[in-house]
Amino acid sequence: MKKLPSTLPNMLIVLTLISVIAAGALAYVNKITTGPIAENKARVLAEGINSVLGVTDAQVQETTTVQDANGNDVILYATDKGMAVQAIDPNAFGGNLKVLVGFSDGGTIKGYTVLEHAETPGLGAKANFWFQKGEKGDIIGKNPGEKELIVSKDGGDVDAITASTITSRAFLRAVNVAFHAYAGASATADVETGATPQNKN
Repeated sequence: MKKLPSTLPNMLIVLTLISVIAAGALAYVNKITTGPIAENKARVLAEGINSVLGVTDAQVQETTTVQDANGNDVILYATDKGMAVQAIDPNAFGGNLKVLVGFSDGGTIKGYTVLEHAETPGLGAKANFWFQKGEKGDIIGKNPGEKELIVSKDGGDVDAITASTITSRAFLRAVNVAFHAYAGASATADVETGATPQNKN
């Protein structure tokens, strides 16, 4: 096969063909992976919701997205076992810190999981367990509606992660945002049903 002369038009033709083939290959790969990626995300979300609600079989009945005071999306997952709320704080040490928090009737925290973070390994990354039941910063069983969650360094009663106060503040802000979204949704539901709000645990 005769070699094409190294002229500008020939090089442009070859580059165009390579670009078209590469784009087609990427589109094909994207098409065949979209389904599995979506299924995996749904599975991870379902596991997270079950985890923060302390159950194994919660069924999401309604998903609602609202915005917090800073314009960030807060997603509420109403299930047959309670409500889980996803919130984000963009001002953690490494950037965004996203949490999923489960609430019982009345706003008591049943559980939480950190969905996304870019914190320092060994320090800020400890947020995923530092605030769990029985740990130093335990927030499980607390109700942000009764007392806002604030680190002790700022006058609150939650112990911050050692050497990671910025991460701790961001985490607690996200949890407080999740609670306010939950409380707003609960108040709306009470108004629509004519129910009298009650503080249940």
